[in-house]
Order: sequence, then C-alpha cells, then structure tokens
Amino acid sequence: MLLVRNMPRLLKQFVPPLIGFILGYMWRVLDSSPLETTSSLENDLPLFTGPSSTLLVLVISSPSNSLLRNTIRETWLSVSKKNHNFKAFFVIGERSLNSKQVYDLSQEKVRHDDLLLLPMHDSYGTLTSKVLKSFEFSQKNFKFDYLLKCDDDTFVDIEKIVDELEQQNEPTLYWGFFDGRAPVQTKGKWADPQYRLCDKYIPYALGGGYVLGRSLVQYMADNSRMLELFNSEDASVGTWLAGLKVKRKHDSRFDTEWKSRGCSNQFVVTHKQTQADMKIKWKRLAKYGSICEGAETKVRLSYNYDWSKPPSECCIRSDHSLP
Repeated sequence: MLLVRNMPRLLKQFVPPLIGFILGYMWRVLDSSPLETTSSLENDLPLFTGPSSTLLVLVISSPSNSLLRNTIRETWLSVSKKNHNFKAFFVIGERSLNSKQVYDLSQEKVRHDDLLLLPMHDSYGTLTSKVLKSFEFSQKNFKFDYLLKCDDDTFVDIEKIVDELEQQNEPTLYWGFFDGRAPVQTKGKWADPQYRLCDKYIPYALGGGYVLGRSLVQYMADNSRMLELFNSEDASVGTWLAGLKVKRKHDSRFDTEWKSRGCSNQFVVTHKQTQADMKIKWKRLAKYGSICEGAETKVRLSYNYDWSKPPSECCIRSDHSLP
C-alpha cells in the first residue's frame, strides 16, 4: 500500500530525468558527424602521437584501383620513412560496395595498414566531398606540417618534396601548378552549374598534386559545413582559400595539367601516369637520380604564373627553359 501511495511522487521524481536522458542520447546519435559513423571497414589507423610529421600524403583512390595502389607502394612510396619524415594513406569511399570489394579492401587494409576509408559513396560526383572529408579526418587525427593531395595516377619524387618542405616554415603554403584562366564548364562531365562567382575559376592549383600548409587544412576542416561543394575538387580548394592570407607558390616542376607536358628530370610531381610509367620512372630515379628514360621530352611549353597581372593574363607559354 505504501508503494502504491508513493507511486505518483516516484514517477514525478524519476521519469523526467529518464526521458531527458533518452532524448539527449537520441539527439547525439542523430547529430553525429558522418566521419564519426562506424562501418564494416571502420578506420583503426595508428594515429600520430609523437612529433609532427613533415608531410602527410593523401592519395585519392577508388575501391577497384588496387593494382595502382600496389604500384605506388612498390615505387615512390617505398622511400624510407626513417630517413624522410612523411606518412601516406590511400583515400577511398567504402559505402555501397559489393561483397567482393569489401573483402578485398579488408584484406588490403590488414596487409598494408594504409587505407583511409570514408563512410561515403565513391564516384567522381562525390570527389570534392571526399577530399574535404579527408582533410577533416586528417586535421582531427594526425599531426603534420604539410599535406600533399594527389591522385593514384600521379608519380611523386617524395624525397625532394620532403627535403624542400623541411627547409621552410610556411603554415599557409599553397604549392602546385596554378591556373587562373580556366573557364567554368556548363556541359558534360565537368559541368559546374553551382559555380556562379565568375565565368572563370578563381586561381587554383591543379588537382593532380598540390601541397597545403597545416593552417589551410585546419581552416577548411573547421569550416567544412559552410563550404560550397563545387564539381571540380581542385577549383573548390582554390575558391575556399581565395580570401585568406595564403602563400601561393606556382611551380612548373608540378606536371599536373590535363595532359602531361612530357618528361623533365626537374619534375617533382607528374600526373597522368600508368603503372608502367611509374615503374620506369622509379627504376631510373632509384638508380640514377633522374626520372626520364633517355632524353627529356617536351610535348608543350609550360609557364610561370604572373601574379602581377589579372588571372586572364596570368599564364603565357613562351619560356622554352621551363620544365
């Protein structure tokens, strides 16, 4: 009888806190960031707990490109990390994969421990989001001074890149091959209907490979939910950083245009490379310290970016001495 008489008081005392706990828990679950969502291939990467790494390399890849990833591991990423302070991961979206892809990636992850798996669909249409989420994950979990974003058909002279970065202290560095004249596409695969700022993209470093100082990565990661995701990943980065105090460094040794300009032993980043190209370049680089087989070749001229002129006049191909 005593319990029955006290029931209203007990309900009044304990039910509201219980309801509050349940609602709070549901809110935390619903409001959690996508990067915090676990999956069947949940990231359990060894996070940096020691001194900062000079360079964090993010190679943008796709689930089916295991042969390219293996070629990169066997060539330019086989450089000793004891003598060169860098860390590297392949970035892959792991949502909506078939059972074979899930199995293959899980086995690859166990063997190499260098996959950064994001809980998202992997396609060209999600590339900008994929790159931005990789910046978020890196900023949250790794210690680094600079970040190199490149594609899995890119060859990098990683020793030279790390050595040059260790000679400078530029947390706002934006280093690559810049273009200021690229028209915003309105049709086809590269159409960018959301880009209404101008009829040409704001100057940006081409996406085959570029280096960002940690402060720039932190800015994009911290403000990711406010950034417009344009179709072109590299142009998006240039636009996001447009209003900041950025140390933009155009370098013709970055061969990252839509088509390779040829082969120069001065190149530090070369895009549009096949597995055979990478193996040949690595074999020569390891043996002779140069990447070109035989004589250097030049398919077309490069340019120096003239920052004193408007972007439409930035990039004149007239200097035959440039790599």
